[in-house]
Amino acid sequence: MRSLGEYLASQPNLKFIFTGGKGGVGKTAAAVGLAYHFASQGKKTLVASLNPVHSLTSCFDRDCSGGEPREIVENLYACEVETGDVVERYRENIGRRVKDFLKWADIPVAAGPFVDIAVTNPAFEESAMFDRMTDIMLEEKEKYEVMIFDTAAVANAIRLIGLSKIYGLWLNRMIESRKEALSLRVQLSFRKEKIMEEVRQDPLMADLISMNEKFIRAKRLLTDPATTAFFFVTLPLALPIAVVKRFIKMVRAYDIPVGGVIVNQVLRRDLVEASEGDEYLSNKFQEQWGYMTTIKEDLEDLVRAFIQLYPDEVACVEMVAKVSDDLLHYVPGFWEEL
Repeated sequence: MRSLGEYLASQPNLKFIFTGGKGGVGKTAAAVGLAYHFASQGKKTLVASLNPVHSLTSCFDRDCSGGEPREIVENLYACEVETGDVVERYRENIGRRVKDFLKWADIPVAAGPFVDIAVTNPAFEESAMFDRMTDIMLEEKEKYEVMIFDTAAVANAIRLIGLSKIYGLWLNRMIESRKEALSLRVQLSFRKEKIMEEVRQDPLMADLISMNEKFIRAKRLLTDPATTAFFFVTLPLALPIAVVKRFIKMVRAYDIPVGGVIVNQVLRRDLVEASEGDEYLSNKFQEQWGYMTTIKEDLEDLVRAFIQLYPDEVACVEMVAKVSDDLLHYVPGFWEEL
């Protein structure tokens, strides 16, 4: 096992970190623990939640809503990206682009139905969140030494990341189509000089090229193993383990660097033994032993850290500090016995 500390020491330029996994496994706890670690090392750190249902406010017991970074402790800033606001702004941008396209293509139809089709696409919300995420990465990267993104549940997260490739292909095709349309318009026009002047000023073409350049820059960051890592969080349970194994394959298919696996809510054997006679705890530990064996057999080379099962929720800065300490130093005493 290569510990988190060893991994981070080997990645001195790591800047963009993502935490993902099945819903409810503790992605936010892992994200804030990582953020606290980097901040305590003197690095100005941002942790941003991309979850539709945010937990940063609960974890820190500080208001992180509103979409703007707020200082939690020295060097540590947090923000919850508001899905509703992002989606509405994205809807307005899509509407403007559709109207511009119809206007410059001289298509005499109402834009409304086309806008409705665009914004009711099943991946529209994920596309909007991906767009906002790339904005944060590109616009704020000079302000922070480390940026940590708490992503949504596994299905949303893979679409979020996958859109970097899909959206790039779509934009390239749109740009080529626009070039063809403008070229044909010039060829068919009797006033070629006037049309060429309009072509040079075509706002839709400029907008598409700008979008494409932004996603090229974002993809370069997302696929750079020196600066980017995706950490998967799992519980010692069958379904979260299966999801993580599947998710690792999916993310690698998009060339996203895998940082490793974090195992959350590990039950300590000494606490179980101290509660001798508690049948529930004893049975739970035996169940966990089996799943931890599976994790070691299937994922040992990727396991980086463990977080204990606490008697209290991670709901204050002091608990976040505990999580951070676990991530860097805690290894279950029985791990080597498995």
